[in-house]
Amino acid sequence: MTKPTVGFIGVGLMGHGMAKNIIEKGYALTVMCHRQREPVDDLVRRGAVEVSTPKELASRSNIIFTCLNSSPQVEDVILRGDGILAGAREGSIVADASTSDPASTLKLASILAQKGVIMCDTALGNSPVEAEAGTLNAFVGADQRTFERLRPVIETWATTILHVGDVGDGHKVKLVNNFIGMAYVALYAEAFTACEAIGLDPKKLYDVVKPGGLYCGMFERITRWVTVRDPKAHLMRINNSLKDVTYFNRMVEEAGMTSLMGHAAQQLFMLAKANGRGDSPMPQLVDAVTELNGIKTPAPRQD
Repeated sequence: MTKPTVGFIGVGLMGHGMAKNIIEKGYALTVMCHRQREPVDDLVRRGAVEVSTPKELASRSNIIFTCLNSSPQVEDVILRGDGILAGAREGSIVADASTSDPASTLKLASILAQKGVIMCDTALGNSPVEAEAGTLNAFVGADQRTFERLRPVIETWATTILHVGDVGDGHKVKLVNNFIGMAYVALYAEAFTACEAIGLDPKKLYDVVKPGGLYCGMFERITRWVTVRDPKAHLMRINNSLKDVTYFNRMVEEAGMTSLMGHAAQQLFMLAKANGRGDSPMPQLVDAVTELNGIKTPAPRQD
């Protein structure tokens, strides 16, 4: 059976590892430069073909992955004059691996369907480390037939693949998942600030939480920033964290729900962005909260 040809737009922190694993598992891959040259150059050295427009990329591909920062960027590469819609063939699949607004995803699915192109969402779990290793989690929103077509390609970069429902449902569950994560980070930021305020060594809080039921991977990553100032403790940026929790709040509000915790987390991330930390890694939300309370934080270590 002939393998489908694959296109990939957005080969950044997460996308590079995914695309690398696709080409290493024997799929013909087409890429384009969206923001940074270095990962594109690496993939071309591995055998990928580079093109200059989403239209050309789509015309060469049976399956097109997008892995971008926001829904407006996804809409742009699909709908602009030289976009995916202009080049995609009937029966091809556009799989959005971004953390996107489900309302936008459903709108794009409707537009693409008019040309016979299938839209689905392949939302991601885990970090760039797992992307490079090919061990991500994938939450797929698609009909069953599309899911079966996609699965062999997703298996090149994911080890846990969950079919969570129809188009849009992957992005919905990802936003709920990320809301939990962002709320955790906001809680940890205040908890570690409380330690500083009352004169308690933050490491003592870690020692108490680690053996108990409250411990989790996110707590470990935030603690690494607080205790040893590891700049690589978690690479997701505050701007992206704010975007995700904002999308979550918009999604649940459209469903008629009020999210008190969601808005509290959003306010803390907005505070950090307003203080110039938007491009900083997410664990530095702790610093924004300590500074709000007049507490100085140590400088990060130099690797």
